[in-house]
Amino acid sequence: MFNAFLSRLTQPQPDPLTDDDARLALAALLVRLARSDDDYADTEMSRIDKVLAERYGLSPFEAAGLRAQAEDLEAEAPDTVRFTRAIKDAVPYDHRLGVVQALWSVALADGQRSQDEDSLLRLVVSLLGVSDVDSALARQKVAKS
Repeated sequence: MFNAFLSRLTQPQPDPLTDDDARLALAALLVRLARSDDDYADTEMSRIDKVLAERYGLSPFEAAGLRAQAEDLEAEAPDTVRFTRAIKDAVPYDHRLGVVQALWSVALADGQRSQDEDSLLRLVVSLLGVSDVDSALARQKVAKS
């Protein structure tokens, strides 16, 4: 099902993502982060659903469906670099800040900061072209809410 999507992502010069593909790529990135510490908790799944519902105006049912698709895609996807490249190419900087904030909200959803999640977040933030300062500000916003 995702072969065409993954094929487009792995091209040397991929075409910009459609809105639906960008949603799926972001959702898969959120899932990858949540799974990175080998503890994909219900709180993280709920947070992903909430992020997707708020960001894209989805019903809870639609958000859970998108997350389920993203879980399948994430399991098949070869690496994080392609997700981030696709998101970076498809999303303006100010919206990528929202992506980073969403990533932090998932990483902090279970009340723990694992070293695996921190490492992946640092990599993703860099690949998205978001500054460390902006990432820290995004993390602080999430921590305050």
